[in-house]
Amino acid sequence: MTENEKNEKVYRNLLDAGCSRDFAGDFFQLEDKQKKLRLLSCHRCSLLDKIHEYQKQLDCLDYLIYSMRDKTK
Repeated sequence: MTENEKNEKVYRNLLDAGCSRDFAGDFFQLEDKQKKLRLLSCHRCSLLDKIHEYQKQLDCLDYLIYSMRDKTK
């Protein structure tokens, strides 16, 4: 596999992971592996924060559904 093919796979993976094209461009501009890992880690944390936010919203909806069902019995 050529270096260009490897970079294309990484680029597609970044987009699949929810990274913007700008993020991917910034990623490829970095030379240092540790800086690349730090950038990926920050994006991961951002995604995890969104998951927690959505989980809280789901919990609120579940409680509301439970409350409404319980009152109809």
